[in-house]
Amino acid sequence: MVVIVRLIIESFRFAISALIVNKVRTMLSLLGITIGIFSIISVFSVFDSLEGEIRGEINSLGDNVVFIQKWPWMMGGDDYPWWKYWQRPEASLREMNELEKRMTSAEGFAFMVQVSRDVSYFNTTVQETQISIISHDYSRVMSLDIAEGRYFTQLESQSGRNVILIGAELAEALFPNADPINKSIKVFGLRMTVIGVMKKEGENIFGNSNDKSAFVPVNFARNVIDIRERGSSIMVRGKKGVTNDQLKDEIVGNLRSIRKLKPTAEENFAINEMDIINKGFDKFFSVVAIVGWIIGGFSLLVGGFGIANIMFVSVKERTNQIGIQKSLGAKNYFILLQFLIEAIFLSVMGGIVGLLIVFGLSLLISATTSFPLVLSLGNIILGVSVSAFIGLFSGFIPAWTASRLDPVEAMRSNF
Repeated sequence: MVVIVRLIIESFRFAISALIVNKVRTMLSLLGITIGIFSIISVFSVFDSLEGEIRGEINSLGDNVVFIQKWPWMMGGDDYPWWKYWQRPEASLREMNELEKRMTSAEGFAFMVQVSRDVSYFNTTVQETQISIISHDYSRVMSLDIAEGRYFTQLESQSGRNVILIGAELAEALFPNADPINKSIKVFGLRMTVIGVMKKEGENIFGNSNDKSAFVPVNFARNVIDIRERGSSIMVRGKKGVTNDQLKDEIVGNLRSIRKLKPTAEENFAINEMDIINKGFDKFFSVVAIVGWIIGGFSLLVGGFGIANIMFVSVKERTNQIGIQKSLGAKNYFILLQFLIEAIFLSVMGGIVGLLIVFGLSLLISATTSFPLVLSLGNIILGVSVSAFIGLFSGFIPAWTASRLDPVEAMRSNF
């Protein structure tokens, strides 16, 4: 054990000596490792952070919520039967009410239709505002944070009162210097009372936000516009302990019954869930990972040749010393390990420099933008491990050559 420790210390000393004596040559040789690790880890860090943001946004919508809609989310391919989906009926409020009566695996149901309308307050008009027409239990199924005021009461929702919730940016645009609560704004050509303002949240990773939106009760909207052909959705949240597959199975059975589909008839509805988006991003990020390895791989290849060059020169310069060590009883494995550890140490140093550059950039980007770029522990371990492997791989042949030198011939060397 003592011998191994002394061997490691000696190898570190030789590696540091190589850096001091041949600064330019060593730095240029390690530059390939630095660039390679920087390329790979920077790509992985960006996409790990991006993936974390995307997963967080998806999970915030509810991983145990499914959406009953006319169109399936994942579209594409030459054989996509869009004409078949186009002929499907829209999800209806009546169907949601029927599902609520029949299902036992769900704890919440919500209906939503989205339209665009102008919203006005005296001489101020915000055009093409997204209006979400929702059933009363929407707040139980989906996240909806209210900063000021309140949500619809059961009576307001059932009776279709002309009340409205507005987003933070919409409130700022309509009421720059006033409290919007209990003020009347004009939507659908009718006066509506603002009862709540939602918490400002900013755009999510998909570019969506409730900040410029508004929410109205479905029983109000159905009296002023036709909501039957508007791209409606029924959202169903499963109970704790109920899997999405169990939830979907019960929905399919009940909805087929509600729509009176024959046993052999194909389903005329789509059940969408967040897992579909997750799987799509899994494929995307796997491709990105391959691209990252390809980008960094070329630099690592160059860096590997640089490490091998340093080690061959080091073996040549220390041939006489190797001969003396072997004549004093040093075994071949001792010489082999000595040079291997030196190569690994030099390569890891190059990798650490690359990681430090990534860390510095992550701090700069996080401080100057809204995107939280994080250098994770996993990526640090990956960078150091890859560097160590490159050092091991590149230094093996020079180390093997050194270990096989004849001690007599080595001591006669006058290099």
